[in-house]
Amino acid sequence: MTLKLSIGASDCDRIRPLIDGAVTIDGVEARWHVHGVQQLFNEQCTHHTYDAAEFPLATYLRDLEGARRYLALPVFPSRHFRFSCVFVNKAAGLKSPADLAGKRVGIPIWDMAAAVWLRGIFEEHHGLDMRAPVYVTNGLEFGRTADEHPQAYPGGFEIIHASDDGGLAKMLADGKIEALYTAGAPSTYDPHDPDCPVTRLFDDPVAAETAYYQNTGIFPPMHIFALKREIAEANPGLTRRLYAALCDAQREARARLFNSAALNVMLPWLFDHLLESERRLGADYWAAGFAANRKTLETVIDYMRNEGLLTTDLTAGDMFDADMRAT
Repeated sequence: MTLKLSIGASDCDRIRPLIDGAVTIDGVEARWHVHGVQQLFNEQCTHHTYDAAEFPLATYLRDLEGARRYLALPVFPSRHFRFSCVFVNKAAGLKSPADLAGKRVGIPIWDMAAAVWLRGIFEEHHGLDMRAPVYVTNGLEFGRTADEHPQAYPGGFEIIHASDDGGLAKMLADGKIEALYTAGAPSTYDPHDPDCPVTRLFDDPVAAETAYYQNTGIFPPMHIFALKREIAEANPGLTRRLYAALCDAQREARARLFNSAALNVMLPWLFDHLLESERRLGADYWAAGFAANRKTLETVIDYMRNEGLLTTDLTAGDMFDADMRAT
């Protein structure tokens, strides 16, 4: 019997072969619903609209300590080092993460994986106590009076909830905050304008990110894939079939990128960029599976526990069922 599932996702190349039908899920009639990332997360994290969905990693871990609505699959639709996503006001004179101590640092969403990873990495590897900055929340591009989806703010941090028009992007350009941890670049950053008041903290983020990877072996996941627990438990083997399809889609995505007959994206030297990425990170840098990602997941769990977003002794293995722990 075919199982019907509604599935929410962003339009990324790792999932697109499932959305366009090139890859199918064994025994499943999937109805794919494609959104921008923030719209998808607001929908799923607040209303739990879809049977399965691309899901923010840190929010999933918080759910695991609470309502336990979902079971994850060790597949990561989004990964990003995020050193390139730390922006500063030039006038503040900030040159390294350690310089952020005592400064006002904007964060659009407290538990977004980008911010969780940056707080943890900067403390562990760059000497910035994660509680040393003053954090300021607001919309990235708009004033906001409430969180876009439910948040938990741990104790021990100085956190200011702002609602300034123009959001954190304008606040950074105006000097109301000195730095910004973000996923998307603020509109007030123009790398082609030498007079732009906003710049990146790292002059060469690729070099910094490569050094981090060589030191740790971690390519930080931002999103995971999650299935409603009640559906998984009612359909033994479903996580295994979903996982297989997602892995097939990722392999198809890689093949499409390496097809040089017609460039898949608007990068003139795409093939060379791909080869350079594999030279720096290894051929399987976007690996799925529990064994390949266990250390990485234990690291983000430790970071979340250290800052108080997690309070129990859960482990990476608790994220998955037995079938997924065997991957």
